[in-house]
Amino acid sequence: MKEVKIKARDVTLHYGSKMALNAVNIDIPPKHVTALIGPSGCGKSTFLRTLNRMNDLIPNVKITGEVLIDEFNIYSKNVDAVNLRKKVGMVFQKSNPFAKSIFENIAYGPKINGIRDKKILTEIVERSLQRAAIWDEVKDRLHDSALGLSGGQQQRLCIARTLAVDPEIVLMDEPASALDPISTGKIEELIFKLKENYTIIIVTHNMQQAARVSDYTAFFYLGHLVEFGKTKKIFTQPEKQQTEDYITGRFG
Repeated sequence: MKEVKIKARDVTLHYGSKMALNAVNIDIPPKHVTALIGPSGCGKSTFLRTLNRMNDLIPNVKITGEVLIDEFNIYSKNVDAVNLRKKVGMVFQKSNPFAKSIFENIAYGPKINGIRDKKILTEIVERSLQRAAIWDEVKDRLHDSALGLSGGQQQRLCIARTLAVDPEIVLMDEPASALDPISTGKIEELIFKLKENYTIIIVTHNMQQAARVSDYTAFFYLGHLVEFGKTKKIFTQPEKQQTEDYITGRFG
């Protein structure tokens, strides 16, 4: 692995007195899918949120170490977290469309960023919905409420909304855990396509999903990064006994 998009160096995070991450070091490559796996409460979602500073919004959080994106430390004093979140988008476990039309959901971010031209907004909306593989399903109902979509469609809409502001990195926190198998399959296909243009990091509790969609896998346990490597190797020849025990279902 030569190119690196994201470097974490000794990232340690406390919620009050509770340590949630302990000296995490990892190099994440560009335009691949990296899965974060591990039992509940092991730090994987917390680590995901350090990559766009979402943890800053939680009281009593203390973070030390560095997170470098393109060699730039995102925890530097002069970093604007709002601008950072344009570059590093996030898709949550539960789809959260706004109570607005499908069009307005997608146009929301570009409008906040100062784009007012209706023609440009229309192009962005179409492109984002196409990239999120939902355009054909919604193109005739762009002015209907997004809340009328199915759960799986709402999640793809939220992915399109994230893509509308042109991020370079897309973080996904268990994006399919609330969905039925068919919708999950669509999200997985979409993730596979999106890595052509984006660096994707996905938290999943579903081991089969990690094996299917990711190129690299990081195994977290009790706030430690136990092992990181190519997914195939992690799942077939892990170096650490702990990783093997987790993957074979001996604990977790």
